[in-house]
Amino acid sequence: MHGSGAIAALDPVAVEEGAKVLAEGGNAIDAAVTCAFVQSVVSPQMCGIGGYLILTLLRSSDPSPISLDAPATAGSRATPTVWHDVPLLEKTREQWGYALVGKPNVIGYQSICTPGTVKGLASILKRWGTISWARAIAPAVRIAEEGFVVERHMAMSWKERGHSPGDTVLLDYVRSNAEARRIYLNADGSAHDSGETIRNPDQGRTLARLSSAGAEDFYQGELAQIMSRDLEAHGAFVTAKDLADYRLREPAPLTGTYRNYSIATSGAPHGGPTLLALLNILEGYDLKALGHNSAEYIYRVSMAMKAAFADRNQYLADPQFVDVPVDWMVSKQRAKEWQHLIDSNQVISIQNTSQPSKHTSHISVVDRDGNCVSLTHSLGASSGVITPGLGFMYNNSMINFDPSPGRPNSIQAGKGRLTGMAPTIVSDGTKPIAILGASGGNFIITSVAQVIVNLVDFGMPLPEALTTPRFECQTGSIFVQSRIPEYVCAQVRKRHPIMRLSDQYGGVGPIAAVVNAVSIDPVSGKVSGAGDITGGGTALLV
Repeated sequence: MHGSGAIAALDPVAVEEGAKVLAEGGNAIDAAVTCAFVQSVVSPQMCGIGGYLILTLLRSSDPSPISLDAPATAGSRATPTVWHDVPLLEKTREQWGYALVGKPNVIGYQSICTPGTVKGLASILKRWGTISWARAIAPAVRIAEEGFVVERHMAMSWKERGHSPGDTVLLDYVRSNAEARRIYLNADGSAHDSGETIRNPDQGRTLARLSSAGAEDFYQGELAQIMSRDLEAHGAFVTAKDLADYRLREPAPLTGTYRNYSIATSGAPHGGPTLLALLNILEGYDLKALGHNSAEYIYRVSMAMKAAFADRNQYLADPQFVDVPVDWMVSKQRAKEWQHLIDSNQVISIQNTSQPSKHTSHISVVDRDGNCVSLTHSLGASSGVITPGLGFMYNNSMINFDPSPGRPNSIQAGKGRLTGMAPTIVSDGTKPIAILGASGGNFIITSVAQVIVNLVDFGMPLPEALTTPRFECQTGSIFVQSRIPEYVCAQVRKRHPIMRLSDQYGGVGPIAAVVNAVSIDPVSGKVSGAGDITGGGTALLV
């Protein structure tokens, strides 16, 4: 698919509304914000106004990329020792974060961090957009009120069952809260199936109020009052003052190189530093000569993944609270040290870490003028909590803080925790060639890296770069999709533990990232878009 502008994301309805904005003359920022609001309605546990976001932006008028961070931050009632004596649940294949026994940081009011999405979207639109705030929100209001048809991937996610008693699945969050049950379950308590319609007029009214009263109503107005009263009444860590004092962050985007290409991505505490470190290590190998997804290729790339995560797990944290050695982590010299260790077949020692949820959304957009937006936004897996009458779920980001005090990612009021979000723009000289990102927690990092390698090293067309078989290695075994044959796995197994999954594609299981991307031909300037079909991704060209 080729055109002069494109948008790629999860949720066909949301992508369509973003494409309409582009067709009406809006720019990439307008389309991304509109799409994000609609996603908050049709993907209520993936993203929403109770969540957080990170943006990487490249404007056609300025060669310097821009970053804007609206993190979910720990509430002022959260202390470093609040859960230090609560044991962790045993880790399972599906377990993510630092899930505690009793799950107080997984489900419910104490799992909520101060949301940043509303302020983030408002700032993005005001500074770089061209349409009004009301225009950007209007499609989401209409869809919430009229209803939306449950998409197959959402229906499947509500039917998902854990692999052990410690797992928490999406339907558990809905069932935990009376308002969520009322809105998202049938009268008999069952989940909606694909093709059925869900209406959420409460969310429509909340969005309509934001449209008329402005984003600050969410932080200091009537909405803030309603939210804070409910949060306080149920023992949440987030207070009215936390909402009123919430501030966006505007760090410089993290930049580096891979081969002859420039990479702009998210900085700490997000996934960008690990992505760049991984690409630096891979740069030391002739990957094309190894053969795509050959045994040697899978082994080398997997060890590079494990090496990048070894540094991430030990050092990465919120740089406003911890001195994070990002420059060293993403340096070419550090990559050479890892290459030497890998080449000498030494064991890579790695600490376990929080695994952010795979339930996230990403939007990639380019407009006819060449403005490029890479926007990732999320609720984690959602807390399940809906304040009566407001219709939207809050995030559950407290699960991603280390409950033990004195560590880089430990709990502290106002602090942001680790995420895997890595909205990325790849450029050839001064021209962007790929805008991409993913949903999928820490798997975002390794999946985005593989797509970049597919594009740069192997010259794959964008759809093939997204859908070719992937593999994953962060702490233990290598996981591969079943499209990678057993005879290849058998060769890898001689050197490293490897598990061939029953999953053919990456939308489920331990390889969960769903990449959505737009590419620009550096010679012709033609735009291509591709949505990752494994998770319901869609691309539309305008």
